[in-house]
Amino acid sequence: MSANEASSSATIVTAAILVIGDEILSGRTKDKNIGYIADYLTAIGIDLSEVRIVPDVTEEIVAALNALRARYTYVFTTGGIGPTHDDITADAVAAAFGVTIDHDPRAVAMLSERFSPAELNEARMRMARIPAGAELIANAISKAPGFHLGNVYVMAGVPAIMQAMLDVVGPTLRTGRKMLSDTIRAGLREGDIGGPLAAIAQAHPAVSIGSYPFWSDTGPDTNIVVRSRDAEKLTAAMAAVKAMVASEKQ
Repeated sequence: MSANEASSSATIVTAAILVIGDEILSGRTKDKNIGYIADYLTAIGIDLSEVRIVPDVTEEIVAALNALRARYTYVFTTGGIGPTHDDITADAVAAAFGVTIDHDPRAVAMLSERFSPAELNEARMRMARIPAGAELIANAISKAPGFHLGNVYVMAGVPAIMQAMLDVVGPTLRTGRKMLSDTIRAGLREGDIGGPLAAIAQAHPAVSIGSYPFWSDTGPDTNIVVRSRDAEKLTAAMAAVKAMVASEKQ
């Protein structure tokens, strides 16, 4: 194992998502990015620790962004980098970092791959405004780039474009020790196993145990999910859960 691999296996890397947009808060647009990003980060060994949704208000974006970037390894924003007047994410990021913002020649060149000079009107040129010092995130779909500054990664709100940007960003991220998980369908009601499950959780402090009730064709049921970064501890806790489930069914 290399030094980098050894460091990675012992490190916990954290992240937050900041979803920006009045349309999300109003319910007009249903967010499809949070779950996708969460799955993506979990798969590569980054713990998604917090999600916030804020309106298209500069002060709200700046306050949330400064709080999150100080607390977590990475912050991923979605939304607010389009061509309209309410797309203010880039300006808010610049304000949060205390840097200037202007048309970036690199971003203009990217937009020019899709739009003719006549089509690059004032609205579309807004998408080329990038905070000073930021690196661009390529956008293979519509060419309008995202960007990252410090530990903040600014991506589009349109799911297909966001996913394309995340594919660019992902390989550049520092990752940590992956969270492992196992699941058992209990065939029991959550209230019936709450006590025994609490006892198992207390006996296995290095694992996280969650119960998730649902309604099946046969009636109320519960999925039990056990999570840990240690494979042996995960196996031991899951064995205890399975034994408890079997006992409760007798």
